[in-house]
Amino acid sequence: MPPPKKTAASQVNVLMGSDEARVKEAALLLVRSLTPPEAGDFSNDIIDGTADNADHAGTICSNICMALQTLPFFGGTKVVWLKNANFLGDSGPGRGQDAVLGFERILDIVEGGLGSDVRFVISATTIDKRRSSYKRISKIADIEVFDKPDTSRAGWEGPVLAMASRKAKELGITFESGALELLVQMAGDDTRQLENELEKIDLYLGERRRAGLKTVQGLVSMSRAGVLWDLGNAIGKRDLPRALELLSTLMYQGQNAIGLLLAAIVPRVRSLLLIKDLGSRHKINKFNYAGFCSSLEGLPSSATSHLPRKKDGTGFNAYPMFLAIPETGNYTLEELHAGFKACLAANSKLVTSSLDPKLVLERLLVGLLARQSR
Repeated sequence: MPPPKKTAASQVNVLMGSDEARVKEAALLLVRSLTPPEAGDFSNDIIDGTADNADHAGTICSNICMALQTLPFFGGTKVVWLKNANFLGDSGPGRGQDAVLGFERILDIVEGGLGSDVRFVISATTIDKRRSSYKRISKIADIEVFDKPDTSRAGWEGPVLAMASRKAKELGITFESGALELLVQMAGDDTRQLENELEKIDLYLGERRRAGLKTVQGLVSMSRAGVLWDLGNAIGKRDLPRALELLSTLMYQGQNAIGLLLAAIVPRVRSLLLIKDLGSRHKINKFNYAGFCSSLEGLPSSATSHLPRKKDGTGFNAYPMFLAIPETGNYTLEELHAGFKACLAANSKLVTSSLDPKLVLERLLVGLLARQSR
């Protein structure tokens, strides 16, 4: 008897990542595309992968095994969807043996060969890459990863801006210069909120299909990244009471001190320093975003080689610097140089010392924003 035919990778799809909204949306679209129009969801086995504990995860895995080995009831293609699995990583339910061994049993069945009319879809936040199961699934599945952008890294806005542009185009919305970029800054890495805000703007505009800065500022609710952006604004305005208030709120909510430093404080101080220094040596257009970008492109490479660029290298990550232009008058160049060094020192204290993290950041903000008596 010949050995069982191995499952083709095209029969197995894994969609995973920290951006849960995009994972869910992509998985739903994939399952719908794989389902025969005449069959509907009745021909599919959709099994919720949200486990309460490892024992529950083991039960879910058993149900998946049974579904994979059951022929389609109506004939034709059948989709087995392990939906929103939370037990494939090394936390919570995923740490138990029932979860680990249960997923291994699923992989045994898949590797043994699925029926030609069976498709298997997994959607999950993460799969532990250190386990042998990840290596096994990597060999037999098409894997797509949807991770949230790291807002502490320069250029994080690029992919989010591209996604927002596509969604805006679908809705027939255009934006004034800088308005879409502002929306991305306020929504941050929360793509579900970003889509919700675009739909809110769509309804508000009605027949008027162009949104400006005031529309975005007035309608868009701030996500966590938006609150971080607000902290950056307080730094730019040199508003010490507001900055300390926002810091206290974020720390009370359980935000990580190093994350706050790298995501909110350092980026704004860096942008202020870059523009203040650049403006002191070169003539740049400070009046509109498009003109600002053009003036940066027109400068010699020796003047711009240190500026942050988009991840794809196609241009400067200009919008954070453009936002900082009206705020540079609140600081001298010497203060910004000293402030950036103070940020580095604060980062070192947070990493290497036992000082209270909130106190470290409070001292940093006071040093940055308090106006020295003349």
